[in-house]
Amino acid sequence: MKHGFIKVAAATPKIKVADPFYNAEQVIKQIDEAQGKGAKVIVFPELVLTGYTCNDLFLQDELLEGAFNALKKIVKHTEGSDTISFIGLPYEVNGKLFNCAAVVQDGDLVAMVPKTYMPNYGEFYEVRHFASASEIEEGFYVECSDCSNEDDDEEDYSFFFGKTILDLSQTIKGFKIACELCEDLWVPNPPSTEYALRGANLIVNLSASNETVGKDSYRESLVQATSGRLVCGYIYASAGEGESTQDLVFGGHNIIAENGSILAKQQLFENGITYADIDIQKLNHERRRMNTFNVAHKEDDDAITIIELDMDREDTKLTRQFYGKPFVPADDRERTKRCEQIFAIQYLGLKKRLEHTGCKTAVIGVSGGLDSTLALIVTAKSFDTLGLDRSGIIAVTMPCFGTTDRTYNNACRLAETLGCTLKEINIKEAVRIHFRDIEQDENVHDVTYENGQARERTQILMDIANKMGGMVIGTGDMSELALGWATYNGDHMSMYGVNVGVPKTLVRHLVAYYADTCIVSELSAVLRDVLDTPVSPELLPPVDGKISQKTEDLVGPYELHDFFLYYMLRYGFRPAKVYRLALIAFDGIYDKETVLKWLKTFYRRFFSQQFKRSCLPDGPKVGSVAVSPRGDLRMPSDASSRLWMDEIEGLE
Repeated sequence: MKHGFIKVAAATPKIKVADPFYNAEQVIKQIDEAQGKGAKVIVFPELVLTGYTCNDLFLQDELLEGAFNALKKIVKHTEGSDTISFIGLPYEVNGKLFNCAAVVQDGDLVAMVPKTYMPNYGEFYEVRHFASASEIEEGFYVECSDCSNEDDDEEDYSFFFGKTILDLSQTIKGFKIACELCEDLWVPNPPSTEYALRGANLIVNLSASNETVGKDSYRESLVQATSGRLVCGYIYASAGEGESTQDLVFGGHNIIAENGSILAKQQLFENGITYADIDIQKLNHERRRMNTFNVAHKEDDDAITIIELDMDREDTKLTRQFYGKPFVPADDRERTKRCEQIFAIQYLGLKKRLEHTGCKTAVIGVSGGLDSTLALIVTAKSFDTLGLDRSGIIAVTMPCFGTTDRTYNNACRLAETLGCTLKEINIKEAVRIHFRDIEQDENVHDVTYENGQARERTQILMDIANKMGGMVIGTGDMSELALGWATYNGDHMSMYGVNVGVPKTLVRHLVAYYADTCIVSELSAVLRDVLDTPVSPELLPPVDGKISQKTEDLVGPYELHDFFLYYMLRYGFRPAKVYRLALIAFDGIYDKETVLKWLKTFYRRFFSQQFKRSCLPDGPKVGSVAVSPRGDLRMPSDASSRLWMDEIEGLE
C-alpha cells in the first residue's frame, strides 16, 4: 500500500449456467490466482455463481439455496486472506429476491449489496425476478437463521444487507470502496454518484453486459467518463463465455479506469483476469484540489452504511508503467494534436495582447536555440492572424563571448526565412564597459560574468521596444522557470511570455511539428539544425568553436526535471513517490544515483527560486501544470524546503 497504490483485479471465470458449485470452484481458482499476483480487491461478474442467464430458474428454491451454499464455500476458502472479493449471486430476504454483490474478506461474509436499477427493456427482463434496492428504506443486518439451511453452522453467518461503503482508511488514508451493479452505471443518476460524494474513491461494478455491435466502445467511454466525473477508480467486471447463448453473447469486457483514464481492459471474448494498480493517494489529491467536488452534497445518514475493514499494509508490487514524458503524448497522432492546440493557445494569446495594446511591432532576442525559435514562430503566426507585415517583428541577435557560428547563423537564417527584420547588435564592448564599472574581471567566468550578458541583452530589447513602440516577447519556457534557470530581470523578464506554460520536453516537439508542417524547405532545414543543437545559454566562451556550456550538464536532464515537476505539482506527490515512479519510467536510461542526484537539485532549486516566479510577466497557460503566480502556483517566495529535502536525504 506504499504511496497509496493498491493492486486490483476484474475477473471473469468460465461458468456453467445454474451450477453454483462448479462456478464457485472457478471463482476460487481466480481468487487464488489474483491473490498470487498481489491483488487486494477482486471483482467478479453479476450473478456469477448462477449465471446471469438463468431466467425463471431464479425463482427455484434449489438454485437460490445452492448459490448461497456455494458462496459459503468461497467464504471459508478466504480465511487468512485480507483480499476483498465482490461476488455476484441472487439472494432472497424478507420474501423478495435481490440481485446482489457479496462482499467477502478473511472468512467473513461482510455484506450483501443489492442492485438498484432493474433493466426491463430490450433483451433485459430483470423486473420479472428481482426487487430493487430502492425498496429498502435503510440497510439492516441479516442473521444466519435467515439464510442458512439446517445442516450449516448458523453462528458463522451474520452480515449487513443494503447500500454500504467499505472504509479502509486504516490501510490507506481516505480509502473507501463502494459497489454498484451493471445497469446502475448506465442510468442518469447512478448510485456511484452518492457513494463518491460520501467519500468512496474506488467504485466496483459487477456486470453482465451482453455484446452487440459497437457496445464495447460505448461501455469503455462510460466507465472512463464516470471515473473522471467522480474522480475515482472504477473496476468493471463483466460476464463472459459460459453464459447461455440462447439469445445473447457475453464478451467478458473487463475494464479498470482511474480518473478519466483506462488503465487496463480485457480483450473482448476472452475470459480472464485484468489487473491494474490504482493510485488512491492521487485520487484523494485531485478531490482535495477540486474545491467544488462536495459543494452540492447533502448527507443522508440512513441511506448508506459505513463498514470499517482493514488490510495488511504491505508494499504493492507495481506492474503499472509510467511514461517518462508526461507532458508529451506517446501516440503520434495525439502528439500532433497536442502541438496544434498548444501552438494555437500561444499565438492567440499573443494576438490578443497585440490587439489590446495596439502594438504593430514585436521585439525578440533570437539566439539560434529552441526557446527563441519557438517564440519567433509563434509571433509570426500572431502577425499573420492580425494581418500585420512580418517585417514588424524585430529579431535581434546579440552575439557575445559564448556565441558560436552555428547558433548565430541559425538565428540569422531563421529571421530571414520568416520574413522578419533582422538586427545584429554585438554586445561585447557594452558588457566590457559594464564589467569595468562594477569591477568584474572578464577572465573570471562566474555568475556575474554570465548574468551581466543576459541583463545587457534584456536592456537592449526593452529599449528597442520603447523606441519602436512595440513589446518584448519572452522566450523562457516553464521548465526553466520551475528551476529558476533564468537571470532575474534578464531573460526572466519580458512584456509577454509566449512559452511560459510550455515545458522544455514539449518545446522540442513543437519546433519539430512546425518543421514537419511548414512548406518552406529552407525554414524546415534551419529548424532541424536548431533541434540538433545542444541546449545552452551560450554565456561562456566556446571551445574550438563549439558550445562549451551545455545546460543539462549543469542543471540536469530536462526530461527528468519535467517528470519531477509534473508529478509534484499536478498530483502533489511527495519526493519518495516521485523518485519511485521515476525509477520505473527511466529504467535502463538513468541509474538510481543519477535520478536521486537530479531530484535533489530539482527540489532545492524549485523552492529557492520561487522569487523569480512570483513576478513573472503575463503569458498563456497551455496545460494542467503551470507556474504563474496569478493562477496555478501561489507559493510564498521564502517557503522552507526542509520537509521535502529531509525525505530526499533518506532515499536510496
